[in-house]
Amino acid sequence: MKLKNSVLFAQAGILLAILLSGCSSTPARKPVATTPTTGSYVMKPYPRKGGGFYKDDGLPAQIPENIDQIPNATPRLEPLRNAANKPYTVLGMSFTPMTSLQPFQQQGIGSWYGTKFNGLKTSNGDTYDMFAMTAAHPTLPLPCYVRVTNTQNNRSVIVRVNDRGPFHNGRIIDLSFTAAYKLGYVDQGSSPVRVELIMPDAGGVTYADLSKDAVAANEAKIDDKTRYGEEVPKPGTYVQMGAFQNGFNAQVLRNYLLRELDWMTPAQVHVYSEPPWHRVQVGPFTSRAEADAVQTKIRDALGGQPHISVRQ
Repeated sequence: MKLKNSVLFAQAGILLAILLSGCSSTPARKPVATTPTTGSYVMKPYPRKGGGFYKDDGLPAQIPENIDQIPNATPRLEPLRNAANKPYTVLGMSFTPMTSLQPFQQQGIGSWYGTKFNGLKTSNGDTYDMFAMTAAHPTLPLPCYVRVTNTQNNRSVIVRVNDRGPFHNGRIIDLSFTAAYKLGYVDQGSSPVRVELIMPDAGGVTYADLSKDAVAANEAKIDDKTRYGEEVPKPGTYVQMGAFQNGFNAQVLRNYLLRELDWMTPAQVHVYSEPPWHRVQVGPFTSRAEADAVQTKIRDALGGQPHISVRQ
């Protein structure tokens, strides 16, 4: 998911098995860690060609030298994370995620997201690794697995969906750098794609057949231990960017805003916890006119319909 105009981000790890090429014929070299991601890779320079990525998000200076051999995500049985699949609002747009796995196919524009978000938390609670085979989608259940096909060259990849976004009209999915690289569109930034949900089956057991005990155990294991929104709201006028029942989603949106709006400071973007909601708000401003001006500036940059909120 390159996030051109998106946002938006379980302790279940990102599925990634690295197959290092040429190990039997050449001396082993010390891996270079892709800080702050979770993996280690032998890196090689990547020529920055300039392309369709948003601002400075995207093309890294180095990539794994065996990037073409990084395998697809392997679909497996995983309980859906209840907290990551609740309705939410971003930039005035409301989304209702799927809460079960069922046949799903979608065609539209795929984008990708990269260096700005590397190492940040995803909506599912994972750590985003731009070299893993993962993706973000506004409404697919988290986590799940999809096959993404570039309809211009018929290349396909399988990715694990563990994040939210993109939030831009016409864009349906944000892929990791590696997934978009393998589909052949990292340099131009986006491409027409087809997304198909995969329903893994293990001995006749599918996602939907997981027991309630398994789901409850999974939720207990990955439940948010760190609460977002401990700030005490101050009186004033705010621009509200989103409201989430999942604190991870709220924090992902805050990170996104700070990176996409380089004129905004951390002190201006707040996550206020008001159960059951985590509200992402910019401000406070001393006047409605000042808030209106910032609202317009944000809308022009990111789209959507952020709205004004007044706190007494």
